[in-house]
Amino acid sequence: MKHFALLLAGCALSATAMAQTNGPSGVRSSTDYSPGTSDSRNNGFGIKGGFTASNFRGDDKKNFGNEAIYNTFHAGAYAQFGVTEKFSVQPEVLYSRQGFKGDSPASTAPSGTYTTRLDYVQVPVLLVYNFLDNVSVHVGPQVSLLTKVKEGGTERKIADENNVYGYSYSSLDYGLAAGLEARIGPARLGGRYTAGFADIIKDQNLSRTGQTTISNIKNGMFQVYLGLGISN
Repeated sequence: MKHFALLLAGCALSATAMAQTNGPSGVRSSTDYSPGTSDSRNNGFGIKGGFTASNFRGDDKKNFGNEAIYNTFHAGAYAQFGVTEKFSVQPEVLYSRQGFKGDSPASTAPSGTYTTRLDYVQVPVLLVYNFLDNVSVHVGPQVSLLTKVKEGGTERKIADENNVYGYSYSSLDYGLAAGLEARIGPARLGGRYTAGFADIIKDQNLSRTGQTTISNIKNGMFQVYLGLGISN
């Protein structure tokens, strides 16, 4: 992950230097375009990736011992469509590795403190507002599809059709994302918090999991990312 971040940072800095050296006016801002039109600098697409600090929240969080942050990563692509010189819409497609650490009270889970790893394909659709020329606030809904689950390093099925574990994982998550982003030429640096609204665990059978509820927990994560615009 460190090598990936260093490579992405190097590409972004190189592209920024080229834009400032070869561009007609250096770093462009929203005021370089005609006001009152959709001919905004906020058009184009690019790639992004970075660090994720993931955890969980909800009423049943108290039933997990030694809970801690799971440090991991995310990566993907974005497109941006200008509506005015200040407003734009930005859909993204991201691979996001997240989850949480803790001691589960479920008798069918691994013993001791372990990591529950949840791999998602995320699709946020964000409303972007440039309150400064090169600084913007992002907010919008997000839908996520769960593709893989690992408990303590052991991969398990998302569903539990045969009632082996006494609980299943929700294949779909939805929530709200909000954050800030700064731009220098084609490079973007931002931070975002995403709160999931769907329960991570569903179909819990208390007789199989030790008579302690673990179903009311939800995703929560903070992301720091570096992006590189390809066409803007």
